[in-house]
Amino acid sequence: MKFKEKIKKSFVEYRLLYYFIFSSIINATMLRCFTVFNYFSLRPFIADLGIIFLFSALSFLVKEKNKNKYFLILTIISVVMFIVNSMYYTFYKSFASVSLLATSVFVVDVGDAIVENVVQIKDLIFLWQLIGLIILLKYEKKNQIKDKTYKVNKKLSKKFALGFLVCLLIVVAISKPSDYARFTKEWNRKGMVINFGIYTFQINDIIQSLRPQLNNIFGHDVAYRKTVDFYDEHGYESTKHEENIFTNVFEGKNLIVIHAESLQTLAMKQEFNGKEVTPNLNKLAREGIFFSNFYSQVGVGTSSDAEFTFSTSMMPSSNGTVFVNYYDREYVTIQKLLKEKGYYVFSMHGNTGSFWNRDVMHKNMGYDVFFDKDHYVIDETIGLGLSDKSFFKQSTEIIKNIKDSYDGPFYANLITLTNHTPFSDVDLLDELDTTLKVNIDGQIVERDYIDGTVLGNYFRSVHYEDAAIGEFILELDEAGLLENTVIVIYGDHDARIGEEYYNYFYNYDPYTDTVLNSNDEGYILYNEYTYELDRKVPLIIWTKDKEYNMEIDTPMGMIDVMPTLGNMFNFYSKYQMGYDIFSVKDNMVVFSDGSYLTDKIYYNAQKEEQFPISATAINEEYITKRSEYADKLIEISNYIITYDLIKEIENGRN
Repeated sequence: MKFKEKIKKSFVEYRLLYYFIFSSIINATMLRCFTVFNYFSLRPFIADLGIIFLFSALSFLVKEKNKNKYFLILTIISVVMFIVNSMYYTFYKSFASVSLLATSVFVVDVGDAIVENVVQIKDLIFLWQLIGLIILLKYEKKNQIKDKTYKVNKKLSKKFALGFLVCLLIVVAISKPSDYARFTKEWNRKGMVINFGIYTFQINDIIQSLRPQLNNIFGHDVAYRKTVDFYDEHGYESTKHEENIFTNVFEGKNLIVIHAESLQTLAMKQEFNGKEVTPNLNKLAREGIFFSNFYSQVGVGTSSDAEFTFSTSMMPSSNGTVFVNYYDREYVTIQKLLKEKGYYVFSMHGNTGSFWNRDVMHKNMGYDVFFDKDHYVIDETIGLGLSDKSFFKQSTEIIKNIKDSYDGPFYANLITLTNHTPFSDVDLLDELDTTLKVNIDGQIVERDYIDGTVLGNYFRSVHYEDAAIGEFILELDEAGLLENTVIVIYGDHDARIGEEYYNYFYNYDPYTDTVLNSNDEGYILYNEYTYELDRKVPLIIWTKDKEYNMEIDTPMGMIDVMPTLGNMFNFYSKYQMGYDIFSVKDNMVVFSDGSYLTDKIYYNAQKEEQFPISATAINEEYITKRSEYADKLIEISNYIITYDLIKEIENGRN
């Protein structure tokens, strides 16, 4: 029989198997194109094909009566994996971990945001694989056809297993030794998919998700030793601030912290038709200390991660979220340290207390009381719940009652809610005219270029949040609560709006009603790195007397807040991983995926690429040294969280 005829016969006899192979590799390649690549790459393709060959080999060992179920179950799992990861990448610019299953319950509370801002048509394209398989199975059943994949065939199983081994050897041959370090770094998800494909990543993720349980038995001693060694070198007294002009300036003062949902520094720079998007925040920034190069360092826990890093000066967990998965560990927090100094410590939020497990975690963090939704009158609802204006107004009364009844300073943490994606309740928000008015041949033409878009709605939502904060400051002043009080405002994370919206925003030409391209005059380069740099959030420290007013443009991360405030309020954690920003000379912001930012470069750990920020020449040693420190920071933080090491280290030191 001729080779061509053999191939044709093989496709007919093993149609179910070949459909599974081809449809799986097509979807895996499509996922990479939709996320990390816009071109074909050989290594992840071969890695994906190898895993598909492995599952194909196993199919020949499945009993005849279960063959249909085997391919159907595998296809369903694959399609769900593709859709979830495609959606997840849209929002987080990373890939989903099975450890996120514990947090999936919170998706119900933000269902509108998922539907409106995350789910896209491309996410549903992957369904074709399942639909095609169902059609094929129905066709075979209707015509009473059984292809040869239905039979147990150990010989063919070995051949496909050999195909898997060949693919594995090819991947090994074209990989560098340093690439294999990604397998043990839970935070390096994007790098795993880029280099080894989605199937390898997902299998490795399952193994890594089980590792904490195994490590509790086998890995504790190594983790303990590495953590003690790290703090002997980098921690304890070495992270304690040097005395400077801000040392102890706020000692004994009240502290009100506003955790501003999705507040991005980008919004503070915008104005439309001469009207600022955030006039109140801009005023507070001018009158106080404004950290204009400040970044959140959240992982999958978003807002809850921001709370954790702010309060502990530790990195978020790479495996699940601290608030849900590791709420019962011991942490040194701002709240506990202030309580030791006689503060009454409380938190406030207009959402349900169980969201992100706050009602449990806030107790562990040291709060005396958590005023959640049940403590408020829900008299105005915008988006996910109680409007920020009503929340702040009612919170002012609560704060005043505490101040009047407690003889000592207080710490109040207020978590806003209205400016939460999907930013769709625009009719209930303050008006903000985002149209552009341009003179074309003597006529004034209005361009509604972002009106009704996600970005336009976001600016409307931020404008409302800004107005709510402005009213809150006035209400505090009228209640006499600004005397001897420090206000801290920080954005918990960026707005999670796609890069394409910003490219349109920056390069829109109102005169031609078109978007500029790279060949046009006035075009602003906007790529994945300028997008990452634009994700900075504001940090403002303000007092009514306006004694301290300056802009700090040193790169700073959320883990640096605790040491910075600690210097000002005279408290200190031996386990802080950040630095007092007024004492450090060359600060570095480490992100949860291992990437980092300095005043010279932004380094993408997933692609091992650098984006220059200054004209300073950078050598390989500069990158290597900081990459190693970034990995170590994430590793040690994970050790502390997983093994509850602070309690153990303290017991060992006492």
